[in-house]
Amino acid sequence: MEIERKYLITADHLPKNLDKYAFREIEQGYLCTAPVVRIRKDNNKYFLTYKSKGLMTREEYNLPLTKEAYLHLRSKVDGRIISKKRYMIPLGDFLMIELDIFLEDLAPLMLAEVEFPDEFSANHFTPPAWFGEDVTFSSDYHNSTLSQKA
Repeated sequence: MEIERKYLITADHLPKNLDKYAFREIEQGYLCTAPVVRIRKDNNKYFLTYKSKGLMTREEYNLPLTKEAYLHLRSKVDGRIISKKRYMIPLGDFLMIELDIFLEDLAPLMLAEVEFPDEFSANHFTPPAWFGEDVTFSSDYHNSTLSQKA
């Protein structure tokens, strides 16, 4: 189960010391958007992911892929391939901010996601001051939706 909140971020509100955090280079595409079936290259690891319907809470299953399987499926993607840098920023003792800085035609879009252990924590979360609009309940900011917009 994935429980997460999602926020828009603007360039003037990015943390000043972003370069001190680890980041991963992610490329992903969607074989299907209803239900969501995604392929992802995360640095040098490859995955096929299924996600159920939902906004803040939904089921998620990840299966490992070989590079060859990923490349084969990549040619079957419906819509655009999404490229982004994902910065991992600790938040307190238990939470992690995943700051996605989208590249290429989705730039300058930036989104921050925070995953939670339960819905109570997610519903009572106070975001850091540098977070912008809460878009958790807008499917417009799901990567599967972004993959379909021209």
